[in-house]
Amino acid sequence: MNGRPSKRGFIARPGTAEDWIKESGIALGRSNDGSAFTARLTIDVTPELRGRIKIVAFQRGQTVADMLRDLLAREFPESQGDTP
Repeated sequence: MNGRPSKRGFIARPGTAEDWIKESGIALGRSNDGSAFTARLTIDVTPELRGRIKIVAFQRGQTVADMLRDLLAREFPESQGDTP
């Protein structure tokens, strides 16, 4: 190596959503109960929203992660499939 950082090209996205999910490595590990594969999801929120989420999770006696997993599971049930 010559000490210079290597250039990286753009990576093309797979043609379908299913291919994209498979190629993104969504099955990185197992959840605590071993029942399902997990993947990390990162979103940007305002500090105010983050604070409100943390307060509600604390009031419910849950972790933020558990509360948001439940919310996403309700909003996007498995039976929904690809139908908008």
